[in-house]
Amino acid sequence: MIGAMRVSLIAAVADNGVIGRDNGLAWSLPDDMAFFKSITKGRHVIMGRRNYESIPEKYRPLPGRPNVVLSRNNNYDASPATLVTSLDDSLVLAKKAGESEAFIIGGGQVYTMALDAGVVDTMFITHVHGSPEGDAFFPDFDSSKWTLEVIDDHPADDRHEFSFTICRYDLK
Repeated sequence: MIGAMRVSLIAAVADNGVIGRDNGLAWSLPDDMAFFKSITKGRHVIMGRRNYESIPEKYRPLPGRPNVVLSRNNNYDASPATLVTSLDDSLVLAKKAGESEAFIIGGGQVYTMALDAGVVDTMFITHVHGSPEGDAFFPDFDSSKWTLEVIDDHPADDRHEFSFTICRYDLK
């Protein structure tokens, strides 16, 4: 917790650790996307520049939530999202805005940065049961430091290429 603000991380991770391919998603899972939208609605979402650029323009910035973009380039034009140059700055910005739960939404470098900094209280990880090709990966984490709750188990079907399990991990 940063003050009274919970810091949550949300990701969809394949069995082989893949979270993306060619600066996009490696799958189409509409019900997982609906979960992402519902849980982050109205909350600050913090993401890296490449992740921000991977969002299709018609959905960028993500509607209904303040978008915060991390970039080492302080001249990067993230508008209408807010640009910050450090993870700490993004969390301070959300906290000063009165946020109760900020979400770190990727990509791989930002996930690693947040986990290494020890600022994550909760992780919502959708375990995608498949091993698609990819070039972006979720960092390894010590599962013994987290309590696990299964939120939903979803089968593969005509709309979902892979089955998946949505889990909540809370820091012990």
